[in-house]
Amino acid sequence: MKFVDEAQLRVEAGDGGHGCLSFRREKYVPHGGPDGGDGGDGGSVYLVADHNLNTLYDFRINRVYKAERGGNGAGKNRTGAKGSDRYLPVPVGTLCYSRETDELIGDLTHDGQTVCVAQGGYHGMGNARFKSSTNQAPRKTTDGTPGEVRELKLELKLLADVGLIGLPNAGKSTFLSAVSAARPRVADYPFTTLQPQVGVVSAGPLRSFTLVDLPGLIEGAAEGIGLGHRFLRHVQRTRLMFHVVDVLDMEERDPVDQIRTIVDELTEFNPGLAERPRWLILNKTDLIDAATQSALVQRIRRELAWQGPVYTVSAIQAKTLDPLIQDAMDSIEAANREAEHSDRAEEGGHDA
Repeated sequence: MKFVDEAQLRVEAGDGGHGCLSFRREKYVPHGGPDGGDGGDGGSVYLVADHNLNTLYDFRINRVYKAERGGNGAGKNRTGAKGSDRYLPVPVGTLCYSRETDELIGDLTHDGQTVCVAQGGYHGMGNARFKSSTNQAPRKTTDGTPGEVRELKLELKLLADVGLIGLPNAGKSTFLSAVSAARPRVADYPFTTLQPQVGVVSAGPLRSFTLVDLPGLIEGAAEGIGLGHRFLRHVQRTRLMFHVVDVLDMEERDPVDQIRTIVDELTEFNPGLAERPRWLILNKTDLIDAATQSALVQRIRRELAWQGPVYTVSAIQAKTLDPLIQDAMDSIEAANREAEHSDRAEEGGHDA
């Protein structure tokens, strides 16, 4: 199925059913009173996060979704049927905005999470509701209220622990296929990755993390040049970025210049993104000797004032990847523990 990470749709909740005007008519009951029943509530429209989905493609085909209208009330105090709710499954990581106001309606970050995006109309009341000691035969009823109608914009930000970023042909797809069961297209020309690819990386028994490979960035990506700018939102939720650098670039670009290009594009897209945890992965180091590798690492630290981790790997040599995978797993587990501790502290503060 085609990867789609943006969609627009219209949702229409069901109208409430109208109240009924009716009087009791039975043989041998000369003074039958009002017995008009209430209408039923209209159905609402909900978004439901489903971990089995990873695209918004279905919303490019169908753009209007309606819930059922509530039934009208009837005589003998019969209430109209409630309209059926409409549930729309979306991928985990979907954000829902109002197209009219740009208001964030919901951020679905875990499987099964549900958010109401259009509230069903309220039922009307039958005349039996208005009977009183001074009005024994009311002829008043109320209509159901209209269901909410909204124009929505959906935006998907894939939930992954680690995001792979870098220039085209840096070896990101080869890296992903080497550490996971994902099988992205790999070739010796740029832009083989046209959409995000997600893989699960095993770091031992009961230890794994998810890795997303994004299309390669080029200079000017933040202004819309190339492909990668469309998908940079998917690294905004990652705990860590692997910045893959080709030490022997096919266009003979200097590794330091490659790093600067990517950092500039991250900053242009979202200044906070460049400050997120990011590790440098110098790839294809099987093609250069140890002395050249060491000199390159020193030059990167000197010219870029880089204080973060630097790994020298070859995506075609599994043994060079193992230390990186283990360190990444440890970092992600530590971040998860810190997040859980922070959540518990917040809950304790609210309880107090």
